[in-house]
Amino acid sequence: MSPGTRILAALTLFSLSGTAVAQTQPAPKPPSEQSPEQRAAYVRSHYTKYEVRIPMRDGVKLFTSFYVPNDASPTKRYPVLLQRTPYSAAPYGVDRYPKSLATTAFEQDGFIFAVQDVRGRYLSEGDFVDVRPHRASKRGKEVDESSDTYDTIDWLVKHAPHNNGRVGMWGISYPGFYASAGAIDSHPALKAVSPQAPIADWFWDDMHRHGALNLQLTFTFFSAFGKPRPTLTDVEGWEGFDLGTPDAYQFFLDLGPVANADTKHFRGDIAFWKDLLAHPNYDAFWQARNLLPHLKNIKAAMLVVGGWYDAEDLYGPLRTYAAIEKQNPGITNTLVMGPWPHGGWMRTDGTGLGDADFGFPTSVTYQDLALAFFKHHLKGGPAPTVPEALVFEGGANRWRHLDAWPPKAAKPTRLFFQPQGALTFQAPTGKEASFDEYVSDPAKPVPYTQAQSANMTQGFMAEDQRFASRRPDVVVYQTPPLEEDLTLAGPLEAELWVSTTGSDADWVVKLVDVNPGKLRGWTKESASSGERDRGGQQTLVRAEPFRGRFRDSYLQPKPFTPNEVTKVRFVINDVFHTFQRGHRLMVQVQSSWFPFIDRNPQTFVPNIPLAKESDFVRAMHRIHHSAAHPSALKVSVLPALDD
Repeated sequence: MSPGTRILAALTLFSLSGTAVAQTQPAPKPPSEQSPEQRAAYVRSHYTKYEVRIPMRDGVKLFTSFYVPNDASPTKRYPVLLQRTPYSAAPYGVDRYPKSLATTAFEQDGFIFAVQDVRGRYLSEGDFVDVRPHRASKRGKEVDESSDTYDTIDWLVKHAPHNNGRVGMWGISYPGFYASAGAIDSHPALKAVSPQAPIADWFWDDMHRHGALNLQLTFTFFSAFGKPRPTLTDVEGWEGFDLGTPDAYQFFLDLGPVANADTKHFRGDIAFWKDLLAHPNYDAFWQARNLLPHLKNIKAAMLVVGGWYDAEDLYGPLRTYAAIEKQNPGITNTLVMGPWPHGGWMRTDGTGLGDADFGFPTSVTYQDLALAFFKHHLKGGPAPTVPEALVFEGGANRWRHLDAWPPKAAKPTRLFFQPQGALTFQAPTGKEASFDEYVSDPAKPVPYTQAQSANMTQGFMAEDQRFASRRPDVVVYQTPPLEEDLTLAGPLEAELWVSTTGSDADWVVKLVDVNPGKLRGWTKESASSGERDRGGQQTLVRAEPFRGRFRDSYLQPKPFTPNEVTKVRFVINDVFHTFQRGHRLMVQVQSSWFPFIDRNPQTFVPNIPLAKESDFVRAMHRIHHSAAHPSALKVSVLPALDD
């Protein structure tokens, strides 16, 4: 029996089947010149596909496809790059290949690419649990995502043909969560892991923002993803929910209270939707799904990746990096944050987003680094030149190499709200009551975007906010035109003194970069060449909603006392942005952001998603800014080099 025959015979213990080596093809074109068809042909002709069922310690078998370079041999071995996903290891069948396995550079450099249906999804046995809680003290046959990863890696290094005994792991979004979980108590063969836009805690990621429900994303996602799988299936992908209109704002307004989604559309079929509605507070259900405290005993090098304009998982990468840094001293742990939407570092060239233009293809920087990172740790290639934190500085539109995130040199200070919409670094001195007020009407909530789309738009995180700032239910504070560049680096924190005629309220705080009315460098020739005049544009930099009932506790919410001035403080995700001289720094405050966030009825009820139509009332909200009640945005300013 030949060596190749012996390998295939061993694989058939768990394999569905294998496929023959394809014919040799001419040398590939450079990546930049390849069409999608050429990329697909390259993968098909240069890799051999295997499909296997890998046994876990409890006997459950997980379906896994892996692709081995055709030139692999006992003298030319390749590392494994593993992705575990709930989104299907498709296409199924050894004669069917994906259009790509990674970026063209990865494919041409050569890895054993493995992709696995996680427990309970598609062709993998067992029960699926959304963001399955980690078991810190597993015994015997107890399992979690960490143990499933360990068992998968153990099998691959023993059975995948011509592997070199080294494994890397990566994934974006939900697969990013599995990459993070797989690094915990990691297998000795796992040498490099890149969680990208990883879910860290669904009370702040994806489905919620400080517990406020991300209505549009949650509804559209779980209406398809959340459907039960009664048996193993190789049906690829899923059919999304048809709103029947591109106008999501009107669809969700017509839906009424969130509870109507189940009675009108889901009809009890989506189990996790029921869990969402049954757990509006940060109780044991959500606490168990917080992966951050479990990111320990990590031995692999880590490359954590995120996008500053990720409307789904910005909290995740920032907090994942910080938790790994704190709980695993001495390991290689790098943060990469670029000007990207969700997964934009792999799906776009990163030149621009929404109403923001970054000036050059920013995604190339990440893609080059990622290849160098995995080659170094899995193939023994040269160490990449990489800092502790590689972060994109918005406004200045440049990459910065930093020795820490947040930067050690950043100095905390406050921007205070003032009368007449002013915003200054000086605290208000007026002893008299001073406030701005507006009527918040749940029947006419402030939209989060002016775009018309059934799905959550990618570009709204960098959208021109003039459509919102001109509404009477949005309060605006802004600095005079800046005399010098102002760079904010690190987390933001809203410190609001508020009052309301209702008994509950949401507070949305937005950080905005306001262009001068006449931009430097923009001319009539610019207009004739088709360049857009961005004079006066109010570009969103960061925004965060907060459910006021959680001001003292996420576990035990409490109502507002009508008309009583109350402090509301909450953390806003990090920012790295330079407001150039001549620009203004603007803060907008509002009480709805629909349908990105579900409406607050403004009547305190035990569970907002279960509120009745009669609970939704108009309320007058006030933002106070006197010496006694100095509303502010806490920021960290990075000094200029000559300071």
